[in-house]
Amino acid sequence: MGSVSGRVIPPLTVRMARASNPRGTAAMWVRDRLDGLFTDGDFADWYPADGRRGLSPAQLALVSVLQYAENLTDRQAADAVRCRLDWKYCLGLELDWMIRGSTSRS
Repeated sequence: MGSVSGRVIPPLTVRMARASNPRGTAAMWVRDRLDGLFTDGDFADWYPADGRRGLSPAQLALVSVLQYAENLTDRQAADAVRCRLDWKYCLGLELDWMIRGSTSRS
């Protein structure tokens, strides 16, 4: 199980998200006021102790909350994680998070 509990938002992500959304967004509000709502430990019993490292279950739970709040499809939510500054802020991701680890889609 991957772990990002207590992850600090990268400074560049903070600057870009605040510059583009000075009043904030719902996703930014969630991070600023409800940080720690979910921790990876909350989901520890759902994952095996051995095996390949996965994504942070706390981040996946936050994506599900944001997806529901904005009434997005799975694809739209995945695109929001990849493209939206406020979602990257909420999830504590680097701006180039999907670029570094992704392969090109055909």
